[in-house]
Amino acid sequence: MAAMTNPNPPAPDLLKLPFRATLEQSLAWMDAQTGTPWTLARLVEHDITPYVWLDYDAAYPELFGEANGGYAAPIFFEGDIARLLGGSNDVLITMTKDAYKIVARLPAPGFTRQRHELRFLGKELERLAGRLKHAAAAPPVKAATAQESKAGINAAQVLAAFGPLVRIDLRQALLDAGGVFGDEGARVKGSAKKGKANTVWNPITLALGLNDVYRVPVGALRRAFMAHDFLHEWQHEWDQTLALLGK
Repeated sequence: MAAMTNPNPPAPDLLKLPFRATLEQSLAWMDAQTGTPWTLARLVEHDITPYVWLDYDAAYPELFGEANGGYAAPIFFEGDIARLLGGSNDVLITMTKDAYKIVARLPAPGFTRQRHELRFLGKELERLAGRLKHAAAAPPVKAATAQESKAGINAAQVLAAFGPLVRIDLRQALLDAGGVFGDEGARVKGSAKKGKANTVWNPITLALGLNDVYRVPVGALRRAFMAHDFLHEWQHEWDQTLALLGK
């Protein structure tokens, strides 16, 4: 007798993630939620933290504390992430957080785990999918509304928000007004003619330029928009732009 198939399979929104999802489960779930393909690199760009389970090891009591069964250790160190995204078949962790969530450097050469052991928190993936759906469903910003808003942010605000993220002299780059920093980039056309104090830059265009030209990670730029009050009014447009670009 032929096996019967469910004529009404559950919609993607009804599929539930486990508390700690594998990489394959996470990517498939995000694919279904957003209708776009996901990769490990894209998860990391959206501030989704990879974890691996560390079984208790009596050789490192300060790392485990009272977690005598082990704990899920986050992977966040830039070098570890770069190696992971570079296509390594295994996962090398040289820095993580201990069982009490305090940053800890691991003894050289670090701990190695298999790629299939990566796990992602279901609640983090659900929050990300919710943000992306909200951004995609929001009505487009009308031109008139955009014109009524501030035209941009001034030099001091640019330096405060983005200065720590680049390795160039950002103050001098703004003065030189070349490339992404000039009228053909993020500087609002005509604002420089009103004087240095009135010169402003569009933070959305500037952030995209910093990512494209200076390789500033999207995650760092996203945190900048959340951290500074003067960027809050640009937050929705920034999220919507990232969603449209699939970042």
